[in-house]
Parts: sequence; C-alpha cells; structure tokens
Amino acid sequence: MTTVTSTEKPGCDTSDMLTIHALFRRAFTDAPVLVRGVADRDTDRMLPVSDHVRELAGALRHHHEGEDLLLWDTLEQRAPSCALHVGLMRVQHAATAAQLDRLDDLMDAWEAAAGSTEREAVAALLDEVRDTLLLHLGQEETQILPTAATVMSQREWGLLHEHGMSAIPKDRLFLQLGWILEVVPADEQAGWLRTNLPAPARVLWRLIGKRQFAAHRARIYG
Repeated sequence: MTTVTSTEKPGCDTSDMLTIHALFRRAFTDAPVLVRGVADRDTDRMLPVSDHVRELAGALRHHHEGEDLLLWDTLEQRAPSCALHVGLMRVQHAATAAQLDRLDDLMDAWEAAAGSTEREAVAALLDEVRDTLLLHLGQEETQILPTAATVMSQREWGLLHEHGMSAIPKDRLFLQLGWILEVVPADEQAGWLRTNLPAPARVLWRLIGKRQFAAHRARIYG
C-alpha cells in the first residue's frame, strides 16, 4: 500500500503569499514616489533608484512567471468553478507584463538623459503598474488563495516558494530578507524569523545582514 504523506494530501497553507503581496504592495506604492524625488541630472541619486526599480520589476516578472507555470493550470483542472477567476488572473498578468516591457524602454531613456520629462514618464507608468497590481493582488487573495488552499498539496504550494527563491542571487538574500521584514509587524518578526530561517541564518542576519540591508535601504530611500 502506498502511503500519502501530509505534504502530498490536498490542503495547504497559503499565508506566505500574503507576505509577498504585502512586499509588492509597499514596493510599488513607494516606487513612483522615489522616482519623482530624483532631481534633474542627479545621477548619484538616480542610479540607486533606477537599479531598485529594475530589481522590483524583475522580481515581479519572476513571481508572475511562477504562478503562470505552477498555479493556473492546476487550479483550472482541479477546481473548474475557479476557471473564470483564473482567466482574470491571466489577463492581469499579461497587462502587467506589457507595462513592465514599456518600463524597460522608459528606464533606458531616463538613465540616458536624467531629465524631468523622462523621469515623469517612468513615474507615471509606475503609477499604472501600481494600480494594476493593487487590484490584481486583492482579487488573487479573495478569489484564488482560498481555492488553492483546498486543492493543492503543501509540496505543490512549496514549489512556488522554490521558484521565487531561485531568482535571488546569494549576495542579495539578506537584502530580500530585510524588505520582507519591513512588512512583517514588529511584534511578529522574531517568530517569523524562527519559523522561516534556521538558527545559523538568524545569527548571520543579526551580525551581518541587518547592517547590510540598512546601508542598502539608505542608498535607495536617502
């Protein structure tokens, strides 16, 4: 007789996605403000901000790619009643992808000219990305996550996390951790760290990572 482990049975904890969504909400709400805060020809300020925006765009692309690969087909097959919601998610992903393609070109122009016209074009498009994303994330939380929690196994859900982590270079892991902790309530951070990081990694975060992230954040936010 084949034994089905708890990680293979339908039913999973999708709450980690809420943390990732909170991270994207904050990052893309701040992004147009950061861009508009760069003065004309101030390349010393522009470059860390533009690098940050490009990194955010890359992270969002990869996050959506993971869902496209690992989530939508599974939900349509196992929960046909969710197909309409999945279709909406696919449309929203396509809209965001088109916006991010436009962003690449506008970022090139801003970095080349460092002027107000190019800067405002980037910021205005980031406003659009933010609005599309905020709508999408809210609908995903209400229309997708409850179904995923009932029809997907914990192992299957974990593949989304593995896909997300695969895009983060090792030298950026503490920076990613710092951004995540910023959206975890202060009184929950210690518990979050214990749950998600082994003891050696928690020690390294305290000794090295926190300072590394603080310096990185200061370069972006000024």
